[in-house]
Amino acid sequence: MTIERTVMITDSVQSIWCRELQREDIAMDDDFFALGGQSVIMARIQSAYIEELGVEVPMDQMFRNPTVASISAYIASLDSVAP
Repeated sequence: MTIERTVMITDSVQSIWCRELQREDIAMDDDFFALGGQSVIMARIQSAYIEELGVEVPMDQMFRNPTVASISAYIASLDSVAP
């Protein structure tokens, strides 16, 4: 995967989190749960990943990767993200 693709995924994930958590300033290492994330928001984010990135992220991976940086790396590792 190219660096540009990885940056695109990270930017998309950060944008999704900002929108769904209704925040403008989410850093790469901010914890989803510390930001007020809960199951309903997580389900909306999961749907956004499918709709916007074309990738299904299992709920357990969202719990294991609670930062923009870690979930972006997971998504990039799938190598099946829509362009």
